[in-house]
Amino acid sequence: MGKEAALKLIAQGHTVYGAARSVEKMKDLEEAGGKIIALDITNEKQITACVDEIISTEGHIDVLVNNAGFGLFGAVEDTTLEDARYQFEVNIFGLARLTQLVLPHMRKQKSGKIINISSMGGKMYTPLGAWYHATKHALEGWSDCLRIEVAPFGIHVVIIEPGVIDTRFGDVFLDPMLKRSGKSAYADLAQGVAAQTRESYAKGVGSPPSVIANVIAKAIAAKRPKTRYAAGQWARLLIFVRTFFGDRIFDTALMSRMR
Repeated sequence: MGKEAALKLIAQGHTVYGAARSVEKMKDLEEAGGKIIALDITNEKQITACVDEIISTEGHIDVLVNNAGFGLFGAVEDTTLEDARYQFEVNIFGLARLTQLVLPHMRKQKSGKIINISSMGGKMYTPLGAWYHATKHALEGWSDCLRIEVAPFGIHVVIIEPGVIDTRFGDVFLDPMLKRSGKSAYADLAQGVAAQTRESYAKGVGSPPSVIANVIAKAIAAKRPKTRYAAGQWARLLIFVRTFFGDRIFDTALMSRMR
C-alpha cells in the first residue's frame, strides 16, 4: 500500500521520500522519481537521521504518512511478551517517535498533514489477533488525541482504516501464528483462522492497494480532510456491524466463519 501510494503521489508531482528497511525493493520508486531512505522504524538513530536528511535537503515536511506495520497473531497465552512488545514498537512507538520529530517543523510552518494507516482492525477484532488489534486500537485513540493537540497549529491528523487489501499481509502473519498456536490448546481455532485467512486473502478477493493509495492522495489534496477514511473490502461493513450490533452478535458472526 505504501509503495502504491508513493508512486501515485510522485505521478501527481509531489516530492516523495520512501523510507523502508529493504531499500533494494524500492528501486522502482526511485526510478519513478522518488527518493529512498533506509529506515528501521524501531531504530532511534535511523528515525532521527531520516528526518534530518529530509529537512536539510528540502527545508520542510508537508505530509507524513505513517504506513509501517505488521500483524502479530497467535493466542495471548502462546505469545511471548517480547514478541508483543516488538509489535508495539513497530505499530505504535516507532511512528510516534517519527511524528514527534516532524511536528516541530510543521508547527513552525503552521501547516501539515499526518496520515496514520490504521486498519478496520482498529475498530473491531478477530480471533488470535489480540496484540495486533491492541496496537491498532491504540493508534486510533492516539491519533484522536493528537488531532486535537495539533489543530491550533494548522496540522491535520487523518486515520485511514483499510479492509482486506490484496497484499502479503495474510502470508506474513499466517506461518508465525501456526507456529505459536497451531499445536497448542488453541489449535482448532488457529486452524480455523488460517483457513479463513487463506480464503479472505485469495487472489482477487481483497481490494487492490490502489484503493488505499487513492484515499491517501484524496486526504492530502483535501483542504479539510476527514478525520477517518474506511476503505477496501469489508472495512465499512465490518466496522458498521461491530459498532451497531454489539459484542455478542459480532462474536457469533466471527466464530461462524472459523468452523
